[in-house]
Amino acid sequence: MNSEIEERINEVKLLFSQQKSWEDRYRELIKLGKSLPGLDEQEKQEKFRIKGCQSQVWLVPEFSEGKVYFKADSDAMLVKGIVGLLIKVYNGVVPKTILQNPPHFLKEVGITEHLSMNRTNGLAEMVKQIQLYATAFNALGAST
Repeated sequence: MNSEIEERINEVKLLFSQQKSWEDRYRELIKLGKSLPGLDEQEKQEKFRIKGCQSQVWLVPEFSEGKVYFKADSDAMLVKGIVGLLIKVYNGVVPKTILQNPPHFLKEVGITEHLSMNRTNGLAEMVKQIQLYATAFNALGAST
């Protein structure tokens, strides 16, 4: 595992292990969502919207100097926190690292067990989109 990703995952695990109940984890996700800078209205394009989410979620990628950077927003604070958590782990790393490190930590910290079916599906779509961007940028990086 990439040490940078491993460090970020360990930070997430530590943060959520300190939360004793789902309500505390929920509050932590809301706090994370509030700290995530939103997107400008022109960035909230249909091509960046995550399909399959109950809420509106946008994930805007950028590939710069061999690394993938993400910006995201949602109209639901919990969902914004969830996408923020993914960004916290996967932002600013090379695409191959994203592809080699699936988000098992979400289950380990108890995020997935209390989500509704719709939110669980939405989370799966967010992860899938991050991995699709990483796959595309990995191919792009390999060809340059």
